[in-house]
Order: sequence, then structure tokens, then C-alpha cells
Amino acid sequence: MATATTAAGRAPRADKVAVVDEVRQRFAEADAVLFTEYRGLDVAEMADLRGRLIDADCRYKIYKNTLVRRALSADAPAGTLDLLLGPTALAFCGKDPSAAAQALRTFAAEHDALVIKGGVLAGTLLSDAQVRELADLPSRDELMAQMLGAFAAPLTALASMMNNLIGEVSGLLQALADKTPDSPAPAGETAAQTDRLDASAAAADSTPEAENAEADDPNSDTSDDPTNTENNQ
Repeated sequence: MATATTAAGRAPRADKVAVVDEVRQRFAEADAVLFTEYRGLDVAEMADLRGRLIDADCRYKIYKNTLVRRALSADAPAGTLDLLLGPTALAFCGKDPSAAAQALRTFAAEHDALVIKGGVLAGTLLSDAQVRELADLPSRDELMAQMLGAFAAPLTALASMMNNLIGEVSGLLQALADKTPDSPAPAGETAAQTDRLDASAAAADSTPEAENAEADDPNSDTSDDPTNTENNQ
């Protein structure tokens, strides 16, 4: 395979080829790439900015513009090369471009030397104003919290409904208990009352039988008694 050569006809140095490959890979892996101009920032300020961007899952790198142009593929959004003017540093963002944009916007407000030039997000070219608008979007952590809140809302409603249902059932049970007749007498009193009722019933039943038996006995009729003086006369 033929080796690419520079405009002067010389083969590119291996270190430059490695840088171009690195930039190309970083562009491919990043969810967004934000372009800034860092002219005027000292070493301490650059270290501070890098630290803030690392916290936002973002890597802040400085490459020669010529090497970045080589790394950009032909399908890069139109106008991307125009961002490569002057001292340019690239912020390669991970899964939370909004957090990186927030970090850059905050730092730029504190340090006039940092200039947000624009960026590329999902194959779309962003202006500097759009990068600042990106900073206003919820961060990944905030979106996750909102999603968890949305998932938890039905569970909270279900728990509230169950508590209300339990309260209603308890109220119904208490109402039924209030309407229930007095509790029956103890077993001993019930048995005594039963015995008294049985004795009364037995006495009532024995009286008619005795009278009927006396009426049916022929010997009980006084008209046939020979000792009955009144009848014998």
C-alpha cells in the first residue's frame, strides 16, 4: 500500500501519524467535541480547567490545527474546519456533553481568556451560542434522577392507595363490630338458664298428663264408689 506523503513530497513522521490516529479515534469515541480558544490562560488555569472537565467525564487536549484537519474525515459537518483558527483546544465529551458545556461556560465566565468557539454533537455543527444552550440542558445525573422519580411515582401512588384501602377495610370491620349484638353469656350461665327452662317445660308437661290419667281411670269416678252415701240413697 502506498504511503501518504506531505506537500513537500516527504513521508509524514511517525509521531505525527500517531497524533492524527489518536485525534481520529477520540472524535469517533466522543459523544461531542467542543472547540475552545485558550490563548491567555496560564498553566495553573489550564490545570484547573482540565480538572473541571475531567469531573464532567471530558478530556481537554491541545493539538496542532493541521493535524486535526488531517484527522477529520470527509463526512465531518460543514464548517468544522472553520473552528480550527488560532490556538485551539478540544474538549472530548463522554456520555454527558451538557455537563462539559456547563463546565466550559462557568469557566469562561470566570476567565475572559477562554473562548467557546463551537462544537460537533451527533454529527451536527454547533455554534458558540448553541454550546452555551447545551449547558442549560439537564445533566445526565439530573435526567437519571427525573427518570427514577417518574418510575417511583406509580409505586408511591400504589402504596397510598393500599394504605387508603386498608383504612377503609378497618373502618368497615369496626362498623360491623359496633353493630354486632352483645356477646353471649358465659357457658356456665347459659347452661343454668337451659336447665331452668327444661325444668319449667317438664313441669308444664306433667300437669296435663296427670289430670288426663286421673280422668281416664275408672276407679277414680266417685259415682261408682259403693261408699258414696249420697249416690246409694
